[in-house]
Amino acid sequence: MVCSSGVFLRQTGLVPAEDAWAAVAERFVEGHYGTLRGRVRNYVIACHLRDHLPEPPAALVDVGGGAGDQSIPLARDGYQVTIVDPSAAMLARARTRLVAGPAGIASRVRLVQASATEANQALGGERFAAVLCHGVVMYVDDPRPFAVALAGLAQPGAIVSVVAKNAASMASRPALAGDWAGALAAFDSDRQVNGLGLDTRADTVEGLTAVLAGSGVERIAWYGVRLFTDGWTPAHLGGDSEEQALEVELQASRRDPYRLMSPLFHIIGTRLPSD
Repeated sequence: MVCSSGVFLRQTGLVPAEDAWAAVAERFVEGHYGTLRGRVRNYVIACHLRDHLPEPPAALVDVGGGAGDQSIPLARDGYQVTIVDPSAAMLARARTRLVAGPAGIASRVRLVQASATEANQALGGERFAAVLCHGVVMYVDDPRPFAVALAGLAQPGAIVSVVAKNAASMASRPALAGDWAGALAAFDSDRQVNGLGLDTRADTVEGLTAVLAGSGVERIAWYGVRLFTDGWTPAHLGGDSEEQALEVELQASRRDPYRLMSPLFHIIGTRLPSD
């Protein structure tokens, strides 16, 4: 279907009728990305991507891209962007943003309703210069089929960008909140209920690197994401201090030991040529 704005939405017929994200879409987009912690997340990931992405107008696919928080700004920069997401509710929010945005951006964005493992079929085998998948692998129990799906969307030499929950720092959030029993349990767990009330799974940098390598994606860099402001509210900031907070978080994301302690980590890899 083509909307009057020129925003294209391909419905593949592969997606189940039930939209598990519909009930939390507003809280996720407004209550997460609209907060300082959400802005920090987007800012540091965008800075990491800027160091590795090919020049526009390269074609990118954002798998599980939801409302387009990370990839619509890339369309503004001139990239050709495909957002793939199984949630009609999340894609509707992306479409609304595009309709309300500056003229010309919508023509560079395609919205496709499909899951990560269905994306290759939904896109007809199309390959991309960069494959983004941020904060999605934490919702699947086995990252291996997921990694295969991402690699299958990447042309040889393409950038593959994955953000995951950090299993090495699971005790930090409950401990900083004073939940000592929860912190003790988290030391030996890779599961956590997030702020949306959804169960998530954590990976290690080494473990996910190995999974990606098994799918033909070689890690070339990795970063932390959002260390100091993870649980902050607007009350923590005053005046112009948000700009400084963003810069502190960016510096921490690139340095040890800070990146090791971050609740999320960001792997940048490159798709190796097929044998």
